[in-house]
Amino acid sequence: TSRAPKKQILKSSNDNYCNSSDSDLELSTVRHQPEGLEQLQAQTKFTKKELQSLYRGFKNECPSGLVDEETFKTIYSQFFPQGDATTYAHFLFNAFDLDRNGSIRFEDFVIGLSVLLRGSVTEKLNWAFNLYDINKDGYITKEEMLLIMKSIYDMMGRYTYPSVRDEAPSEHVEKFFQKMDRNRDGVVTIEEFIETCQKLSDDV
Repeated sequence: TSRAPKKQILKSSNDNYCNSSDSDLELSTVRHQPEGLEQLQAQTKFTKKELQSLYRGFKNECPSGLVDEETFKTIYSQFFPQGDATTYAHFLFNAFDLDRNGSIRFEDFVIGLSVLLRGSVTEKLNWAFNLYDINKDGYITKEEMLLIMKSIYDMMGRYTYPSVRDEAPSEHVEKFFQKMDRNRDGVVTIEEFIETCQKLSDDV
């Protein structure tokens, strides 16, 4: 049996989880009504009980059933108090916001979470490509990769600075991008991204 995903993902208190009953899944007062649990179970690798638990936490943080970007940043930043997670949270929000409407539904959240926690290597790499492809044109440029890398360094805060030089993100991206851009056309396709990541993983 798969272990339940960590409940602190949405930073809900244990009491809220333990005292919640199935009646919490009544959605009459919620603006956005998620798809049925059976459908979400088919789309993800979570059990019905796990989905119920995740939904309680989601509803506790976001009673409307939708998460806007500012709320997402606030929640996510709580996990990285030593750094500035604002920019990375922005990119992460866009990766979760599947229909690009400026808010994350419960469905968006659990589908993304399922890939990150229990997806295959290829599924995770597809998700990562979508994160790095900031403008969603189907390619990753060196500039996009650098923006993501800088946001990760900022998020890690004192765990990387000042021991890491300011040039480190650029040097990291330059080296990595050269390995990925196999045909030297200045962009990385999803095929190049997946093949390179899998090769690097095999070489480790």
